[in-house]
Amino acid sequence: MLVREQTRITNPVTRDAETGRPPTATPSVPGLVFRGFRGEVDYPSMLAVIEGSKEADGVERTDTLEDIARNYRHLYNCDPYRDMIFAEVKGQVVGYGRVFWDQEASGLRRYPHFVFLLPEWRGKGIRRAMLHRNEERLRQIAAEHPDDGPRFLDAWAEDGEVHWERLLGEEGYEGVRYGFEMVRPDLENIPDLPLPPGLEVRPVQPEQIPQIWDAAKEAFRDHWGFSEHEWEQELESWREAPTFMPELWQVAWDGDEVAGMVQNFIDHAQNKEYGRLRGYTEGISVRRPWRRQGLAKALIARSFRLLKDLGMTEAALGVDAQNPNGALQLYKSMGFQVVKRMTTYRKEM
Repeated sequence: MLVREQTRITNPVTRDAETGRPPTATPSVPGLVFRGFRGEVDYPSMLAVIEGSKEADGVERTDTLEDIARNYRHLYNCDPYRDMIFAEVKGQVVGYGRVFWDQEASGLRRYPHFVFLLPEWRGKGIRRAMLHRNEERLRQIAAEHPDDGPRFLDAWAEDGEVHWERLLGEEGYEGVRYGFEMVRPDLENIPDLPLPPGLEVRPVQPEQIPQIWDAAKEAFRDHWGFSEHEWEQELESWREAPTFMPELWQVAWDGDEVAGMVQNFIDHAQNKEYGRLRGYTEGISVRRPWRRQGLAKALIARSFRLLKDLGMTEAALGVDAQNPNGALQLYKSMGFQVVKRMTTYRKEM
């Protein structure tokens, strides 16, 4: 349980370790203070900021207090009591941010961060000051790490997050990688695509989940930004989520070996909020010995039929625009259309 109290943010350094700059000043907004994380008592305020921002930012997401609590139980390389900042105006939380770090399999160290701020408080310097404090904290963290490879500050933005994207650009961040949200707007005319010879799809048993996850991890190892630790943490968190539905996964087996999979799920809360019947065909992967045989397409087609039988009328997924295995074109050939772009922004430390 996160129960410690902290009433004001206390920057552990009085001067940035690398740049020598003093900590960022608080903008001149009446009643504004910055403070640290107070534990679970902050979850409702965090949810209110997310809910109050998503329409203005064109972001489709459905969050609950349970979602936030689960996510914060599974933070990695992040101590929220040191690595978060909250903005309050006259006692009301109007924004918050967080930092963490990770090391990719390539050896590159990345130091991601974000800042959420209610739309009515933008344009007053608050978000910029919070971004600066995030950067100061990340430079402090980085100073404790070996200087054994490239290191970058990272942030992300969706198409509609215009204010955040503009701020990142002004602060020297550049878009370095793009991802797409893709939607197949109907589940009609599903192609009949057989599995490659010798493969079969079997219902997932609970004891098989670690093996299946390891197979997916192996298949994604050559993808941009791959991090072993991130994969391990993601499974632990997802297991507790209502969208963890291994009974919907389509996993192809070659004897006792996992050949490929689609990790389907339905986000019922999101469907209710946005008035749609969408299923997700995520985690699409094929291990190297079984690639170039049509397995991914066959599993996606099976997933379409499964989702349709469950009453869904559309399917969606996310993809790296520069996926090394040609996934974008494959998904287009299966009827998916790009509906939104996500950008990874990066700045040298």
